[in-house]
Amino acid sequence: MCSPQTPDAYREPSTGGSQSGAVSPKREYPPAPEPLPVPVMDNHTHLDFPDGKGPVGIAEALDAAAAVGVQGAVQVGCDLESSRFTVQAVQQDDRLLGAVALHPNDAPGYADRGELEDALAEIEQLAAHPRIRAIGETGLDFFRTEGEGLAHQRYSFRRHIDIAKRLELTLQIHDRDAHADVVQVLEEEGAPDRVVFHCFSGDEELAAICNREGWYMSFAGTLTFRNAANLRSALAVADPELVLVETDAPFLTPHPHRGRPNASYMVPYTVRAMAELTGADLAELCTRISSNTVRAYGSWS
Repeated sequence: MCSPQTPDAYREPSTGGSQSGAVSPKREYPPAPEPLPVPVMDNHTHLDFPDGKGPVGIAEALDAAAAVGVQGAVQVGCDLESSRFTVQAVQQDDRLLGAVALHPNDAPGYADRGELEDALAEIEQLAAHPRIRAIGETGLDFFRTEGEGLAHQRYSFRRHIDIAKRLELTLQIHDRDAHADVVQVLEEEGAPDRVVFHCFSGDEELAAICNREGWYMSFAGTLTFRNAANLRSALAVADPELVLVETDAPFLTPHPHRGRPNASYMVPYTVRAMAELTGADLAELCTRISSNTVRAYGSWS
């Protein structure tokens, strides 16, 4: 069988043999994986974030994903600009659902400018669109924010939880170095009916909590990294009915292409790693992930 080729949408245009316009290999998109036997969805991607050698249109990106068995995606907003883009994107292509929010690392900036309340009000307005199915990504990030900014993060997180509950939407969690505090806030506020730990970064202990609470764990390309023993241990104990898959594209490209741009068409690399690590039949795992994703976000149709 021939090696998979990089999708046309992600190929570098010909430079006529000249090296002057060559793109660094690190900025080139990886080759497409073998298609999955049963389609799944990428439940977290950022189509508006530029990477690689240039922008790729929404339809082209989703066509490339569909060609390898990734039949839909959740486009995720991180601030007002990207959340507005998300609403436009879900109206443009019905292979997309959306999530809107202020990222925990952006919330302090809105607060410092005196704009946080207005920004949260607009997020709630954007979330009223019928194809916006989640509030996210929101949560806590102790890696990039400290000091007074953490108080703004916590306040914003609590407000996002309230919006998700009142609108009956899924909550997409960003949790970086803050597992215990994220769980504490969810318990204090009362979690929405559906919670997804985006780019799950915990260990067996957090996975056990998610199992107990019925919270979804979304695994990204980080699962394939050599230093991710905690993620592999978590996956081993995760309830199969709570497991999702994502890219967080254009970030977190799975092994063996770590460091190069990511896109939804790369999901099969992570799904195959999940099957190998758990000993699951690949087709059965795909079917389960697809079913779990629809339970988490509703139907794409």
